[in-house]
Amino acid sequence: MNEAQVLEVAREAVWTLVIVAAPVLLVGMAIGLTISLFQTLTQIQEMTLTFVPKLLIVFGSLILLLPFMFHEIQAFAQHLFDLIVAPR
Repeated sequence: MNEAQVLEVAREAVWTLVIVAAPVLLVGMAIGLTISLFQTLTQIQEMTLTFVPKLLIVFGSLILLLPFMFHEIQAFAQHLFDLIVAPR
């Protein structure tokens, strides 16, 4: 492998990481913003109100998005395996 190929694999790895992690992070950010807005409007400053719903919804989104995440990681791994066995 030359330097260009190594950089291409690293770029693909980072992009795969972004694709896999972004949906769950966006769900967590959206629910955090929603709960913060609710707390601001109602002036309820309960700390557990922030963590418990966010935790449940993020875990729920992980369960729903797990097939998509697995497919993306599997496709990247298959691409890496193809690069390993490719003739040079």
